[in-house]
Amino acid sequence: MIRVTVWNEHRHEQQDPAIAAVYPQGIHGQIASFLQTAGFITRTATLDEPEHGLTQAVLNETDVLIWWGHIAHHEVADSVVERIQQRVLKGMGLIVLHSGHMSKIFKKLMGTSCDLKWREAKEQERIFVIDPTHDIVKGIPESFMLEKEEMYGEHFDIPAPDETLLLSWFAGGNVFRSGITYKRGNGRIFYFQPGHESYPTYYHPHIQTIICNGVTYCAPRGNSYPVYGNEKNIYPITGAVK
Repeated sequence: MIRVTVWNEHRHEQQDPAIAAVYPQGIHGQIASFLQTAGFITRTATLDEPEHGLTQAVLNETDVLIWWGHIAHHEVADSVVERIQQRVLKGMGLIVLHSGHMSKIFKKLMGTSCDLKWREAKEQERIFVIDPTHDIVKGIPESFMLEKEEMYGEHFDIPAPDETLLLSWFAGGNVFRSGITYKRGNGRIFYFQPGHESYPTYYHPHIQTIICNGVTYCAPRGNSYPVYGNEKNIYPITGAVK
């Protein structure tokens, strides 16, 4: 069974009654709920817990970490970010949602600003599948509409993705690479754009399916992590080469 930790800074839901009404158990609680229904072993963690709920012990028992953050990126301790990065390099999967593109961990793994254009409006978003062969979009139609989302637009300052799976068009005219993957070390990373805190995006069945598929895709494969550093000859030449 795949073990998932859903991390959320959990500030909007505590500060804004309207957002709390959309996500009464927090964004993390809603995501964890549909993951549990899908059969994953799920736990949650939030910013204000000791070590942000992401102790070494928790991360060691996590196959895939899901990350949602927005207004408190700067409050995440660098030591925890380093801890997460090392787990990703050694094989833990990472799914970064919506405004998590500006999180310390995503920027650290990407090595760029990860900035983009945005417009906070109740705007329609149509999401197109552009790689129908990929496991993350299994069960998803060629395109589907979200009636309300926050616009994210190009240029998105990220390294060229290993795979671009989803492309979004917004009613205001912008487009965005809304579903992309990377590999870092032994770890797989999936960035997925939809999920503004004010809108019920994480109740949408196609969004839930994509995230569930993403968990399965990002789960560790059990590959050995290389040993680095000084090394003696391991295949010494014992005779003359003819």
